[in-house]
Amino acid sequence: MLKQRMVLLLVTVLMVSLVVSACSKNNAGSNAPASNKPANSASTNTETEKPAAPVDIKLFAVQEPNIDLATNKFTQFVEEKFNIKFNFEAIPSDGAKEKRQISLASGDFPDAYMLTAYIDQFSQADLIKYGKQGVLIPLNDLIDKYAPNIKQALETNADFKAFSVAPDGNIYGLPAYSQCFHCSYPNKLWLNTGWLEKLNLEMPKTTEDFKKVLEAFKNQDPNGNGKKDEVPLSGSTEEFGVHVVPYLMNAFVYDDDRNHLMLQDGKVGSAAVTDEWKQGLAYIKSLYDEGLIDPGAFTQNAEAFKKIGENGDAQILGAGAGMHPAIFLNIDHGNKNSKDYNPVPPLTGPNGVSLATHDGGGVSPGAKFAITSKASEEKQIALIKLVDYMFTPEGQTNGASGMKGIDWTDPKEGDLALGENVKPMVAPIPTTEGEAPRNAGWSGMAHFYMPKEYRDSWVQGSDIYDSANYERRLYQATLLYQGHEPKELFPLWAIWLDPAEVDEATMLQTNIKTYIDENELQFITGHKSLDKDWDSYLKGLKDLKLDRYLEILQKAYDASTFKK
Repeated sequence: MLKQRMVLLLVTVLMVSLVVSACSKNNAGSNAPASNKPANSASTNTETEKPAAPVDIKLFAVQEPNIDLATNKFTQFVEEKFNIKFNFEAIPSDGAKEKRQISLASGDFPDAYMLTAYIDQFSQADLIKYGKQGVLIPLNDLIDKYAPNIKQALETNADFKAFSVAPDGNIYGLPAYSQCFHCSYPNKLWLNTGWLEKLNLEMPKTTEDFKKVLEAFKNQDPNGNGKKDEVPLSGSTEEFGVHVVPYLMNAFVYDDDRNHLMLQDGKVGSAAVTDEWKQGLAYIKSLYDEGLIDPGAFTQNAEAFKKIGENGDAQILGAGAGMHPAIFLNIDHGNKNSKDYNPVPPLTGPNGVSLATHDGGGVSPGAKFAITSKASEEKQIALIKLVDYMFTPEGQTNGASGMKGIDWTDPKEGDLALGENVKPMVAPIPTTEGEAPRNAGWSGMAHFYMPKEYRDSWVQGSDIYDSANYERRLYQATLLYQGHEPKELFPLWAIWLDPAEVDEATMLQTNIKTYIDENELQFITGHKSLDKDWDSYLKGLKDLKLDRYLEILQKAYDASTFKK
């Protein structure tokens, strides 16, 4: 539950400034620019002649806090626009995935599922399984005939197509293509620059520079309270960039912070068996041995991490790992420490390596929308037209963020877009303290097509330390990491495994990742010796069939749209 709450927290934090964010995979370099003029304007998406009665659609959906789908203003808008009458099977966030599975297994499933990607979306394996069973219908023909905006996205955005099209060529569901720029470089490090200034130190550039900074933080009383209570470096154990190892390891060899995979000359391999990995572990162990890394970073949750960042008596945190600093700090108005923590660019290691973990955009494999065999042809057409509307900038904004005039408006002269040299297109209307929920949008349920170009067009203020402009702070920080990813990335987040090998690959992945992570910690803390136990560690990976796991992944990659 903590992980789920933290995901929702990330979404809430981003909503302060961008409203549409949800923090989390997609590769860089092949995203087509998103036009603000859809292939087919929203006003032409409905039939000229509507049926006499609305199309009654049973829709499974997650009802997020402060949203009542039945009375929601966007619900009312699209019901009128597309002549639909929704019968919502509205599920609360907690337990949503289990209830969705029960719904499918019962045989009494709805006409369609419109899920929230960060809560309960279908996995790729789900899509193939239920697609083969005929429970989920292919969307290909519907898209071709009735959804010009979805069709345009498939034809112009190779990454979106890779997420959407199953190995058999069918589209059994559509993903939440919500590209989050700052989420796509999750493993950042935030350094107390107030302490740097006090100790007359410069921003570290190399691994040795960084070690000297941490030593100064530990030994020179930068908080000035006369106590040696400073925590030079900390983090936590969740999945939003808070692990301390990947940022440091990336100065030696690429660490994707997931399954430790790398791609070289089109061949997938494991970074965790390289000499550079061993060298990185030795460096991190040297920090640990000197008390420069908080031991709690390997065991504590984000709540405990934040207690260090927001220590009541004195500021004690020197550096924190995290996708963004609100994980371990308060950033709201009146905060005391937020300005002090600023991003450290990727460090350069002894061999000249300076990398950054990158997943391409925070998009997760699977699908948030699918139509079932229960839906009549009339319902199928109405549903795909509705979703096609949310592939337009207007429809996406109305759906995910709330209706125009209530939650957003057109920019005014002088407004600045989030992206550099980007024309502002959407100006959020801030909420006021004590204001009742507006209930004008579907939030994550309507996250369909938000490429980086769309999100960059949102208006943001220029003061990055104002919590209202938090997204700009993260955007600027991420620019320091952009371009430090390897030239080749293994796109585990988007490739489709052979259905016959999914179970085997899942078991191998779990066992291998657990083994690598456990040994990583043992080497760092000294419970295992890098000199004496390294060969045994490598043998253990061989016994866990690392070669077979890589073989399955290579096969999937070679069959994917990523293979050139």
